Amino acid sequence: MDPAADRLGQPFTAATARDHVRRLLRTRAAPPSSTVVDDALLVVTELVTNAVRHGGGLTGFDARLAGDALTVSVSDASPALPHTVPRDDPAAPGGFGWPLVNRLSRQVTVTPRAGGKTVSVVLCAGLRG
Repeated sequence: MDPAADRLGQPFTAATARDHVRRLLRTRAAPPSSTVVDDALLVVTELVTNAVRHGGGLTGFDARLAGDALTVSVSDASPALPHTVPRDDPAAPGGFGWPLVNRLSRQVTVTPRAGGKTVSVVLCAGLRG
């Protein structure tokens, strides 16, 4: 398998996805800072969790390293585009994931596909964020 890519074709958990990304980031000659790793793992958690909770289930995952960029793609079974839910009650749980993904990612792309969509993000995988 290409050491710069880590693909899973079957659904799995957010913890499994984090483990794959953590392992992938460790393949770099100069490991990224703990802040970069933490940000990447947080985005992976949010994408996988959103696919499970709001996207009809996780249907695919892909993570690749190229230069100082980590690209993560998460597919789910829903054609509905991700969106931020207005928060009327600041004490209510949830509603922070999608804005967080957008804030921590260099680029976010949502691609409709037969039977759902794929959300792809590009994150910094370098020494500094």
